[in-house]
Amino acid sequence: MRHLVAVLAALVLSVSAAPASAAPSAPARVELDFTGTVSMRGCSGAVVRPPAHQPSDPALVMTNGHCVRFLEAEEVVVDLPADREFTLLDSTGEASLGDLRAATLVYATMSRTDVALYRLTATYGDVEAMGGRALELSAEHPAAGIAVGVVSGYWRHVYSCHVDGYAYRLREGRYTWHDSMRYTADCRTRGGTSGSPVVDVATGKVVAVNNTGNEDGERCTDNNPCEVDAAGEVTVRQGIGYAQQTFQIVPCLTGGGRVDLAAPGCGLPRPAA
Repeated sequence: MRHLVAVLAALVLSVSAAPASAAPSAPARVELDFTGTVSMRGCSGAVVRPPAHQPSDPALVMTNGHCVRFLEAEEVVVDLPADREFTLLDSTGEASLGDLRAATLVYATMSRTDVALYRLTATYGDVEAMGGRALELSAEHPAAGIAVGVVSGYWRHVYSCHVDGYAYRLREGRYTWHDSMRYTADCRTRGGTSGSPVVDVATGKVVAVNNTGNEDGERCTDNNPCEVDAAGEVTVRQGIGYAQQTFQIVPCLTGGGRVDLAAPGCGLPRPAA
């Protein structure tokens, strides 16, 4: 009996000494800042890179196609000489790390998506030497419900919200965009936020490029995009902002600051034959 009591006492002591189960950890979250973002005339943008790249590769700046100019509805621009300047921001957004200059407009379109990519005279290594770094483009389709930040270099402001869902088609004037990301109402984006990288706060990777919002509640007009479902039903959401996904760009970026529209898996529209 005395041995049994001792055994029970030892068991009680071992249980009481065992560490308590760890509480479930909160989801990982990246503290967003302005690292990698650029300010440009009238728009926002960011230095971006694919997952695989070399420091010696010419760096790319991503913004909207409409930040180049209002292209024709089916127009695709490839490899045009460019002379455009960008201001690389520090992490606070309050100071400049220096100017970057584009040598080539590698790609631009407002057909199915709204994106432009400029190739810089600086390499990714040069950007890091200036104190900045490129933002990585995610190769995955972002899920609905994730927390995102729209990081505007033009306004030096981060708009925080969630992905509310996706519009089968988003129609604005003569333009139609496919599978557009819709924000929750927290992201009250405005003119000048065009071209801002949309960053997944769980990974710090870019999942979309901000491009428009319904300002006045009008139906499918300029600055008032409407959603069109697969059956042709139209929905207007006044005050809601939208972005174009960027995962389909990653397979097109094959190194050397080039965009290869024939690369396997590349989802960017090609110029008309």
